[in-house]
Amino acid sequence: MRASPATVGRERSLPLAACALVLTLLVGVLVGGLTPLLTPAAGAAEPDPALPITVLASDFEDGTTQGWAARGGETVAVDGTAARTGDHGLAVTDRTAGWEGPALRVDHILERGVAYTVSLWVRLAEGAGSDTARLSLERRVDGTTSYHTLGSVTVGPDAWVQLTGTHTPTVATEYSALYVETAAGTASFGIDDVLVTRIPVPPIQRDIPALRDALPEFPIGAAVSPADIHGERAELLARHHSSLTPGNALKWDATQPAEGVFRFTDADPILDFAAERGMAVRGHTLVWHEQTPAWVFTGADGEPMTPTPENKALLLERLETHIREVVGRYGDRIGTWDVVNEVIDENRPDGMRRSPWYEITGLDYIRTAFRVAHEVAPDARLVINDYNTNVPAKREALYELVALLLDEGVPVHGVGHQTHINIEWPSVAEAQAMLERFVPLGVDQEITELDVSVYTAPDQVFPEPPAERLEAQARQYRRMFDLFRSYSEHIASVTIWGLADDDTWLDGGPLDRKDAPLLFDERLRAKAAYWAIVDPGWEGGVGPSGECLVDHRVSDRWPGGFRAEVTVTNTAASRTLRGWTLGWTLDRGERVEHLWNGTLVHRGPRVTVGDASWNTVIPPRASVTLGYLGSRSGASGAGGPVEPTFFTLDDRACLLFTPEA
Repeated sequence: MRASPATVGRERSLPLAACALVLTLLVGVLVGGLTPLLTPAAGAAEPDPALPITVLASDFEDGTTQGWAARGGETVAVDGTAARTGDHGLAVTDRTAGWEGPALRVDHILERGVAYTVSLWVRLAEGAGSDTARLSLERRVDGTTSYHTLGSVTVGPDAWVQLTGTHTPTVATEYSALYVETAAGTASFGIDDVLVTRIPVPPIQRDIPALRDALPEFPIGAAVSPADIHGERAELLARHHSSLTPGNALKWDATQPAEGVFRFTDADPILDFAAERGMAVRGHTLVWHEQTPAWVFTGADGEPMTPTPENKALLLERLETHIREVVGRYGDRIGTWDVVNEVIDENRPDGMRRSPWYEITGLDYIRTAFRVAHEVAPDARLVINDYNTNVPAKREALYELVALLLDEGVPVHGVGHQTHINIEWPSVAEAQAMLERFVPLGVDQEITELDVSVYTAPDQVFPEPPAERLEAQARQYRRMFDLFRSYSEHIASVTIWGLADDDTWLDGGPLDRKDAPLLFDERLRAKAAYWAIVDPGWEGGVGPSGECLVDHRVSDRWPGGFRAEVTVTNTAASRTLRGWTLGWTLDRGERVEHLWNGTLVHRGPRVTVGDASWNTVIPPRASVTLGYLGSRSGASGAGGPVEPTFFTLDDRACLLFTPEA
C-alpha cells in the first residue's frame, strides 16, 4: 500500500432487561420446551460517546514550572508576561538552538494502546519574526533514543496560537517526554494552558458474529499498527480475524533504518501478540520503492547510485542481507510474505515501474528477493503484490511478469491484489476478470489490502460520511465478498487494510479529508458494511436482519468430545416462526455426532438443524432449546471445544447471548 499519514447507526440488540430475562429463563427451561418471555423488549439507545478525560494540565498558576524543565542551556521559568490566561505562564529564553525548549516527562502517566490528545498555546516574544513551533516527543526504548513530531503550527509575536498533536504509546519506554521546539530560529517564546486528554474506548460488541466464523471460506485478516494490540482494539482484532499484517512495522525503514542497524521494536510485539492469540501473520513487505531509506540507494562513493555493474552488485548484496536478517528472524512464525510490492507501471512499454531498484538491477532484484526469501523460509508462501490489478493494462503487465518468473523457476507462490477501491469502482465484472486472469498460472491469489472509500472523486470532501454513501459502501463490500466466496478455491486469504475508521491511510491528503473505508467505525462499532458481509439476509441498515438471539453453552467436555446446548429466542415483537432452520459453524475438527430436539439436516463445518415435530412453532419472545454431542479430532481435540459465534435462523444472522449483556 501507499504510505500516508461517525457513528453510522444503531445496532438492533436485545436490551439489558431482556438479556437478564433470557438468562433467568434459560436456567429453568426444560430441554425442548417453549418458554415465552414475560415482558416486551424495546430498543435501547446507545450511550453518547464518552467525554475526554484530562490526565494532565499545566496552567502555571501556582507559580512553579509544574515539572517542565529546559532540554539544554536555555532558561525555563514562570513569568507573568508569558500568561495567556490567569497571572502566570512559562517563559523560554536564552535559546541558542531550535531544539531547545521546555520538556515534561510523561512516561509515568501514559498507558500503552491509549490515544492521547495534547494541546497547548504558544506565542513568540515581542520583536521576533514568524517561525514554526513543533510539539514533539522524545522517547528512549532499549537504550535507543528517537524523536517524533506530534504537531506543528506557524507562530509569531502578535497572538497566541494553539498547538496540538496526538500520540498513542505502543511500547514500554525507559523515558518519554513532551517538548516544544521551533523549526528555524532561536527566538524566546511562551507557552500556557497545556492539556493532555484521552477519550476512553468503549467495550467492543461481543454479541455480534465474528468475521472469521462468518467467512469460513478463507482466512480473514487485518492490517495493524502497534496500537492495535492493546486494550479493546486488541480484543476487536483477535475476535474477528484469523490473521494480521503489520502495516508498517516490517518495512525497510522500520527494520533497517541505517545500514547494518536492525531494529524490531514495533514488529516483535505484534508477532508475539499473534502467537498468543493463535493468529497467522502476513509479512509486509520486503522490497518496495517507498519507505526505503536513502542509504540503500547510495553508492560506495557516497553518491546516489547510477546503473553500473558495481552499484548493481552492491544493491543486490544489500537486498540479500536485509532479507536474510528480517525473514530469518521470524522463521516459520510468518507464513506468507509480500516479497515485492508495486513493481508494475502499465504506462511503460515493458510494464515495469522505473524505481531505483529497476533502474539499477533490472528484474534481478525481483529474482533475488524471491530466491533468498525462499532459501531462508522454504515453507513460506511468497507473494508479488500490487494495486489496481482490476485495470486491464495493469493486470496484463503483472500477468506477463509472473508468467516469466514462473518459467524461469523463480519461487512465486501467489499474486496479491491490494484492492483499494471505492463505492462505485470497480464493477463485479472488472474484479472477476482480475481473479480469472491468474487462474491458469496455478498460483494462489490473495486480497491483501481491501478497503472501500466513500469518495468517488478527488475533489469531494464530507464533514462526515453521508448515510447514503455508507449504504453504498456496504453494498460494494457485499458484492466483492460474494465474488470472493465464489472464487474461494483460488483465494488463500482476504485482508482488510485497517481495523477501524479511526486509523486509515486514506485520511488526510491535499484536502485533509476524513474517509471511512473499513468495517468498524471510529468507536469500534460494526457498520452496515460489516452486516452486509456477515448476514446472509442483509438488505440494508446497521444490524442483523433476523430477530433472534442464540445462547450456545458447552455443558460438559471430555477428551475428544463434548456436550452442548443451544437456546434460540425469537426476539420479534409479533412474528411467529412456523418451521425454522438454525445454522452455525463449528471449529475445525469438530463434528456433531448426536442431536436432540431438532433434525440434523447437514453436518460438517457448517451445521444445519431443522425443527422437530413438537417445537416447529416459536411464538414472539419465546425460546427453544436443543442439544448435541460433539467430537473433536486431531490437534483440535487438545484444547477443548470452541464456542461458535456465527448463527443464522432461517438464513438471517442472530445476535449472541453474552453474560455481560
